[in-house]
Amino acid sequence: MIKFTVIGGNASQDLAKRLAKKLKAAYIRTELKTFPDGENKITFSSKPKKSKIIVVQSIYPPVDSNLIQCLSIISKAKQFSSNVIAVIPYMGYARQDKEFLLGEVVTIQVIAKLFKAIGATKIIVIDIHSPTGLKYFKISAKNVSAVSELVKYFKKLKLRKPLVVSPDSGGKNRAKEFARLLKTNYITLKKQRNRKTGKVRIVSSNLKEVIGKDLILVDDMINTGGSIIKATEFLKKQKCQRVFVACTHALLVGNAERKIKKSGVSQIVSTNTIPGNTSIVDVSNIVANTLM
Repeated sequence: MIKFTVIGGNASQDLAKRLAKKLKAAYIRTELKTFPDGENKITFSSKPKKSKIIVVQSIYPPVDSNLIQCLSIISKAKQFSSNVIAVIPYMGYARQDKEFLLGEVVTIQVIAKLFKAIGATKIIVIDIHSPTGLKYFKISAKNVSAVSELVKYFKKLKLRKPLVVSPDSGGKNRAKEFARLLKTNYITLKKQRNRKTGKVRIVSSNLKEVIGKDLILVDDMINTGGSIIKATEFLKKQKCQRVFVACTHALLVGNAERKIKKSGVSQIVSTNTIPGNTSIVDVSNIVANTLM
């Protein structure tokens, strides 16, 4: 009897296939048709057999469309299994985990209720922006770190006296773990962000420890790249060598990739939680290990 059936949403077909292979599971793809008015119609390529079903669908732009597709697939999967696990490699709306300004909707709380309402029995996310968001899920929820897989990639590179850098204090623990696995040191930049305008400025003092070293800027996600660009420009002035960027989720909205490269970054390395030019690190293994 098949232990798992993996269903891949349109946003995560490649990752879902890789996961199915790792689990030696049956794989079912979903076919998406978009009507002129923007509505989506989803069709399963085959009927799932009785087993635990794993639905894989990232919620990246177009966020709302991918979210609705994800919920729809889970809802359909529930017709074939009482145990449907949602693997959400990139969880959209995870940054909206508290009421920062009066009157703001805590959207991740709304999404958590939706997953429970449609019958998901468990949710697995990768490097969610803030663990605070997981507390809203009233079903089993697990956050998996992709840091170990990213480090494996950087171990293959010929780096000169590598130093890991967190672009802000919020990512300190991530940078610390990255540095521990890479067997090197890390530093944390101090920055200030205006909550209303979104503008960022670095307030760190001169950093002598970066002189002549290859730096790895580590973050959980890159959206417009503003923080990474500011950090790179600052670090280049401190006379470092090359600057690499390592992140789990590379949204790279608009022309962010070009802007980041222009600021002096040698390479952007991200995982396949979001498909793209920089998505060269596969996370299917860490997800499979979590499920087995």
